[in-house]
Amino acid sequence: MIQVLFTVIFAEMALILLLIFKTPLRKLVIMGMDRVKRGRGPIVVKTTGGTIFIVMLSSIYSVVSIHKRWIDEDGNVTPTDQILMAQHLLEASLMGFSLFLALMIDRLHHYIRELRMRSMEAVNKQNRGFEDGKNGASDDMNSLEEEASALRLKIKKLEATVEEKAKESSDAEANVVALKKQSEHFLRENDSLHEDNQNLRAQVQSLDQRSSNSDVKKAS
Repeated sequence: MIQVLFTVIFAEMALILLLIFKTPLRKLVIMGMDRVKRGRGPIVVKTTGGTIFIVMLSSIYSVVSIHKRWIDEDGNVTPTDQILMAQHLLEASLMGFSLFLALMIDRLHHYIRELRMRSMEAVNKQNRGFEDGKNGASDDMNSLEEEASALRLKIKKLEATVEEKAKESSDAEANVVALKKQSEHFLRENDSLHEDNQNLRAQVQSLDQRSSNSDVKKAS
């Protein structure tokens, strides 16, 4: 019995060390304990723990009864009672220590699982925040693209109006050039008409002089 208890205690101590330090075996131990705590595993563990606790109480009762016998017999104790008392005390101590280590293993496993769940929740929250940030950035990009498209349309409209104004100005310049040409042509025609008028007047004056000279000759 004592050898079995020592073996159990050393195994529990090794299990605690595996849970405390991060090693490749830690994941396997956690997975094994997860499977133990599923289905009928908790019932078996509780039954075993209860049995060990009852046996421990029995050993404590034996130690107390032997101690009372010592008191009743005024300290006259046989070597057999001393050996039995030491054995029962050692068994009770080993069983109590094994139950304490089992409780420590259970709590360590519970805290490790809770820590893993919280870390996963934190990672999920961070991923959600990152996705929300991406969605917000995509919304901003969409709004910027809409504004850019609206500005492009305005630029196209302005370019169209500028082209229309340029065409109108070019048409006006062409009309001005045509009017200048017409005015120059009219001026040239006016000059030629003025010269013709002066020539006709000179001819009329010469004819008048000739007629006056002929009249003077006839009168003489």
